[in-house]
This record gives sequence, structure tokens and C-alpha cells, in this order.
Amino acid sequence: MELSKRLGAVAAMVTPGNIVCDVGCDHGYVSIFLIETKKSPKVYAMDVRKGPLERAREHVHGYGYEKYIELILSDGLQKMQSGIADTLICAGMGGRLVIKILSESLETVKQMKELVLQPQSEIWLVREFLREQGFVICGEDMVFEEGKFYPVIHVNCQPDKKPEGEKEKTIQEIEDKYGPFLLREKHPVLKEYLLWEKEQLTSIKDELLNAGKGSEKAVKRWKELTEKLRETEEVLCKITKEGERV
Repeated sequence: MELSKRLGAVAAMVTPGNIVCDVGCDHGYVSIFLIETKKSPKVYAMDVRKGPLERAREHVHGYGYEKYIELILSDGLQKMQSGIADTLICAGMGGRLVIKILSESLETVKQMKELVLQPQSEIWLVREFLREQGFVICGEDMVFEEGKFYPVIHVNCQPDKKPEGEKEKTIQEIEDKYGPFLLREKHPVLKEYLLWEKEQLTSIKDELLNAGKGSEKAVKRWKELTEKLRETEEVLCKITKEGERV
């Protein structure tokens, strides 16, 4: 089983030896990979849709892994027994859906050791939710594949130490938006994302300027774009390593 860069980044964050619950397993590729590479002894592959789950079943059968991968039709973690999985994977879904799945089964989630999350939208809301619930982000990665950026968040459900105290609001907002580890490590794909974001914001500003920004609504939008662009450029400058060009 050869995974895409996106799914490979997810599988890489699973702690070896952990029993895994893969919510939204889709075709079951990550589950199969974890068994094939002996990274996990058991995977519970779950999906709310019958179609993808049946395709996953076919793939699991094709590899002969029925003994190691249990397929479950479930809305989120509703059909998951508490205390039997160490790692929860939620990948390939929107940020609000990730939060919904976690919040609806919070006690089950808190009995696990780790979360591997790959929200595809509103990532800052996911990081904010994790912080508010006492979870600790212990690692991050980011990959670029087929024209899209995919951040992956590794979360400790049972941290040995308490979460860091409150930070300055602006700093916390930037960390929620871009990722504390990605910023700290000056992640090269985060730099690519910031350059892309800068280009997009500049392009929108130019379009607005050409269209005329005389109305109150246009002026407000112009100010918002200017502020976002300023923030992006500041973050880009901070993570650019010495000798590199912005």
C-alpha cells in the first residue's frame, strides 16, 4: 500500500504499537497501511457512509486483513467503545466537523492517548477548541499535494504537564491560524503557504483597486485585506531563515 503525501503525513504521526480508531476512513487506505507496516496491531475503521465503508471492506478483504481491521458504520465515534483505542485519526474533513466529532464524544476521546487531525478548513477553530479542552499539541507537519496545503496536528490527550498559560491575544491568534510548531520550526511548506497567501491577498487588493474602492463596503474590505496582508508578511518574515529570500 502506497499512500499519498497527505495520508502518509497522517500515518507518520501514529505512535507505533497503538491501537487506532480511524474516523472517516473512506477507502481504508490508512488503516491498511498501518497494519501492513506493522505500525498498529489493530485498527477500527469507521465511516458514516455505507458506500465508502463497503469499498474499504473490499480493500481490506483484498489484503486479507479482516482479522486486524474492524469496519464500523458510525456517525463519528458513536459506535466506538470507550477505552479500546489509543489513537484517534480524523483526516480529510472540515474543521467544524472535526470539532463536532470530538465534542460529541469528548469522554471517549479523553481516554485515548493521542489524536492525529488533518482538518481541511477553519484549522484555527480546531486549534482553539483543543486548547480550550485542555489538550496539548505536541507536533505538527504540513504537506503540499495536487495544489492544496494540508496541515497535520499531533495531539497529546493525557499530557504530563499543564498546558501553557495564556499568551498575548495577537500571538495566540497567529499560533492558532498557522500552527505553533510549524512557526517554531520555520516549516518550509508553511513558508510556501504564506507566499501563496500573500499572492492571493495582493491579487484581491489589486482587483478591488481596479474596480474602484469608493463605497463604504469597499473601503472596509480594503482595510481588512491590508491588515491580513500585513500579518502574513510579518509572519513570513519571522519564519524566513537567514539568507533566504521572501
